[in-house]
Formats: sequence, structure tokens, C-alpha cells
Amino acid sequence: MADQTQVERVDAPTENVSATATSDMPSPKLSQEREQATRRSSQLRWFLLGGAIVLAIVGFFVWRYMSSYEDTDDAEVDGHVNNVSARISGYILKVNVDDNQYVDKGAVLAEIDPRDYQVAVEKAKADLADAQATARAMNLNIPVETIGTTSQVSSSEADLESAEAGVAAAQEQLDSARAQLAQAEANNTRAQQDAARYGALIAKGEVSQQVFDQAQASAKANAAAVDSARAAVAAAQQQVSQAKSHVNAAQATLQYSRTGPQQVQATQARARAAIAAVQQKQAALDQALLDLQYCTITAPAAGVVNKHVEVGMNVQPGQTLVAVVQIDDAWITANFKETQLERMKVGQPVTIHVDAFGRDYQGKVESLAGATGAQFSLLPPENATGNYVKVVQRVPVKIVLDPNQNKDHLLRLGMSVEPKVWVK
Repeated sequence: MADQTQVERVDAPTENVSATATSDMPSPKLSQEREQATRRSSQLRWFLLGGAIVLAIVGFFVWRYMSSYEDTDDAEVDGHVNNVSARISGYILKVNVDDNQYVDKGAVLAEIDPRDYQVAVEKAKADLADAQATARAMNLNIPVETIGTTSQVSSSEADLESAEAGVAAAQEQLDSARAQLAQAEANNTRAQQDAARYGALIAKGEVSQQVFDQAQASAKANAAAVDSARAAVAAAQQQVSQAKSHVNAAQATLQYSRTGPQQVQATQARARAAIAAVQQKQAALDQALLDLQYCTITAPAAGVVNKHVEVGMNVQPGQTLVAVVQIDDAWITANFKETQLERMKVGQPVTIHVDAFGRDYQGKVESLAGATGAQFSLLPPENATGNYVKVVQRVPVKIVLDPNQNKDHLLRLGMSVEPKVWVK
């Protein structure tokens, strides 16, 4: 009985299981929906996986693209601005350009009244001609004075020799006259003694009157000869004195003539001074011609004009009259953060987007500044105060455009641009 009951208890679950299994078997429609759901779930997983892969690939290329350049919006078009100023003072007679007009190099921008400077040129020419004439005259005097000085020295030496010879001759004549005087005095003494003796003898009657008269006549003749000899001596002394004075005069003339080389040197110095005066007058003429040329104010380069001058103005040297903006030679000044310079090098290609036109220009990095922009500011930062705050600095980078990129001259200085430097 118990076994039967146990069997029944054992069999009962089997029947229940069979009944449950029979009741849990899905219908064909339900099984098909489950398969479709499983298939959709599998497709969704594959779609999500593919999407993730695509996003990863796109993200990689986006990351690679973003890391391939450095860009900044702190950039502008830069270039040369030639401020043309007056080099002389004067009255503005004519202005040949208008604002924003494009001019070529050498174009006449304005004209200063040239009449005052034309008069200055004529005066400088006259002064130069006068100085040249003076210099030519001084140069002609040099050889004349040189020859005259040489001949004068020779003549003075000959005159001195002649004067000295005259002194010697006069001295000889004086000596001869003195000898004749001594002889005449001796003869006179003897004649006077003879006359005295014959006077005593004629008183005694020892000689004839005729002998006495002859003695008297001889005494008078000898006395006259003594006077003549003394006069000859005096004349000879006079001639000696005159000859000596001639010697003194000849010596003085010779000394003066020997100063001839110094006179020639003085003349040469005056000639050199005249030549220097010619050079000075020539320089004055050149300056006057330059001032006359400065009356015409020309453009130093091709570009767009911004004028600050009008007809009738009186201008002074250094006063700015016209500004010429060289739009042909424009470049980009971009201020990059110092953290962006690690991979930036000279020669790397650059794409420049211009906000004004919405177009891109091509260029390359030409150079990096030697200091940050703060160092060139009016009041550079002072970090030695102890209140230092670290700020990322910006370094100016010069970017030049490739040839023919700005051939239409659309770029203007100061325009905002956004450069991209391709570092890879």
C-alpha cells in the first residue's frame, strides 16, 4: 500500500512535468517573433559596433587633422607705410594726388614753389665762377713769382758783388789819394823850406831874384798840390762811403730777395685757399641744386596714397605730407601663444583666411620675433615686484604670402586674418 502510494507520488510529478512541457511549448508565431527580435538585437549590436569603429576612425583623423596645424585669430595684415616728408621749407604750389589713389614709384606727389631756390642756384653759379677766376689768377701768379724770385736773388747777389768790388776800388783810390797827398805834403814842405832859404839869401844878395821867384812859385804850386791831394782824398773817402752804402743796400736787397721762396709759399697757400673756395662754392651750388630738386616731392615706392597736404600750405623740413602704403608688399603678423611654437619652424606652409573676403591665401612662415609682444609695449611687465602672475605670452610670427597671391591688391594693412600653420 505504501509502495503503491510512493509510486503514485513518484509518477505524479512526471505527469505534471509532461503537462507543463506541453503547455510551455511556443507557438510557431511566437517563435518567429523571438527570432526576429534576436536578429534585430544582433544587428543593432553590430551597427553600434560599426558606428563606434567609424567614430573612432573619424575621431582619429579629426585628432590628426587638428594636431597638424596651429592657428590663431590674433593676426592682421601688415606692411610698409612710407611717410613722405618735406626736405625744404616752402609754399605748396601743386598737389598731384588724391586720397586712396594708387601711385607708382617716382610719381610726383606735390610741388613746392621753386622760384626762391632757382634764384639761389643762379647766385651759387655766380659765386662759383668768381671763385674759379680767382683761383686761376692765383695759379698763374705762382710760376711768375717763382721765376721772378729766382732771377731777383741772382740779380741781388750780382749787385752785392758789384757793390763790394766798388768798395774795394774806392778804397784803392782812397789809398792812392792818400799816398799822393803824402807826396804833395812832402814836396810842399821842401818847397816852403826852399822858399824860406832863398828869401834869406836874396836879402843877402847871394841869389838872384829869378831863383827866388822860382822858389816862391814852386812853394805856391806845391801848396796848391797839397790842397788838391787833400781834396782827392776827401773825394776818395766819399766814394768809399758811397760804395759801402751800395753794399749795404745790395745786402738788404739780397736778404729781401731771399724771402722770395716764402713769398712763393704764401702765394701757393693763397692759391690753395682759392681752390678750397672753389670747392666750397661748388658744394654750395650742389646744395642749391638739391634744394631745387627737393621742390618736387615724389613717391619713394608704389602704393596707395593717404595725403596730409593741400595747395597753399607753408611746409617745414620734416613735416609729413603724404603717406604711401605699399600694398604690393604685404605680409601677415600673427601673435601665437608661446605654447604653440614648439613645432613651428621657418618655411612651414600657412593657409590665411581673410575675414573681409572669406577667401584663403597661401603663404609660409618667414621668421619668428626675437621677443614677445609684451617686451615691445610702451610699459613692459615688471616681474621683479613679487606680484608675479604667470600669463601665457604671445610671440609675433611673420608670414609672407606666396607669389601672385595678392596680385589683385585686395589686402589692406590692418585687416583681420586667421592663419593656420601646417606643422605636419
